[in-house]
Amino acid sequence: MPQHKSAKTRVRRNARREDINTARKSRIRSAVRAMTEATAAGDAKAAEAQLRKTTAEVQRGVSKGVLQKNTAARTVSRLTKAMKKLSA
Repeated sequence: MPQHKSAKTRVRRNARREDINTARKSRIRSAVRAMTEATAAGDAKAAEAQLRKTTAEVQRGVSKGVLQKNTAARTVSRLTKAMKKLSA
């Protein structure tokens, strides 16, 4: 257990940040899953709308420090590629 006041504060803040980051990662994973399901269903219109939402969520994760930039770029690239394949 932390003894110093600042260390106790850090424990509380870290727990709070962990909850926020976990929720944010979960939102990103859910958006990616929804996009994958939309492309698997073959619905180009729904997939296009979902791609926009997913891309925004992933980029928000990068700006908040939850995802690494290259990981996000790879994810968006793969989803966009699947979208293009569906609409072609």
